[in-house]
Amino acid sequence: MIHKINHIGIAVSSLKDQIPFYRDALNLTFLGEETVSDQKVRIAMFQCGEVKIELLEPTGENSPIASFLEKKGPGIHHIAYETDSVEKELETLKAAGVRLIDSQPRNGAHGTKIAFVHPSSSGKILTEICEPGGEKE
Repeated sequence: MIHKINHIGIAVSSLKDQIPFYRDALNLTFLGEETVSDQKVRIAMFQCGEVKIELLEPTGENSPIASFLEKKGPGIHHIAYETDSVEKELETLKAAGVRLIDSQPRNGAHGTKIAFVHPSSSGKILTEICEPGGEKE
């Protein structure tokens, strides 16, 4: 079952250029940076009340975030919903005929398990389902 919005992912060209806005101007709590090699992305995470803001910087030209930036420019990339079990959510979504990008969970930042719903099934919004891992989100 989906419990809440976990985070909003924002594609950026440079973490270095954007971190000061979120940390210093908006005064959000900076939770740190992490590289997620499997997804070819470097992230910076901020706490904003119950929701996190995740800045996504590509680590190379073949990164999905690099492709997103090239096509659409910087901006909201995805919304992530939190669940206790990504596997169960995927089963529910498959049974409902929802088109998925991931049929099995993969590893995300901070020890999470994640899977993505194809935007064609979610009103053109890339949707992430995430399950907190060892570091509770």
